[in-house]
Amino acid sequence: MKILAPKPVSASRATLACFVQPENANLMGIVHGGFILHQIDSVAAVSAMRHVRGTAVTVSIDSMIFHLPVRIGELVTFMASVNFAGTTSLEVGVRVEAENLFTGEVRHTNSAYLTFVALNEDGKPTEVPELILETELDRDRNARARARRELRLKQRKHS
Repeated sequence: MKILAPKPVSASRATLACFVQPENANLMGIVHGGFILHQIDSVAAVSAMRHVRGTAVTVSIDSMIFHLPVRIGELVTFMASVNFAGTTSLEVGVRVEAENLFTGEVRHTNSAYLTFVALNEDGKPTEVPELILETELDRDRNARARARRELRLKQRKHS
């Protein structure tokens, strides 16, 4: 069995910024939810893969609530980092913000929590490095991720 070196949360941080184009929006000029979800999954995968330095695939996305719309012409930024690392799975949190480039107003539009599983060369689950919590925010996010994990495990058990 390979011994994996623990990794800090900061090593998993990933950011993606997109200038919203008309093809990404509906007739009202509001960005399609599917576009936002695609970008969330992409940046979360980068974060997970940075942590495991290998393949990590999406297992689930917790519920998604779009608190505020993102409009054509805004800069939408997706910020991801690992919140929790288990034996073979990890939770990645993604914060989404929209920025009006003319006024400078930045709005938190939604957040998402994704579960990934690390896979070895044979496509089988493999161990992930332990997560080093560096800041009070990291510790808070980790505690909330552990609570969400317990809830997911209970839901899976009863389904």
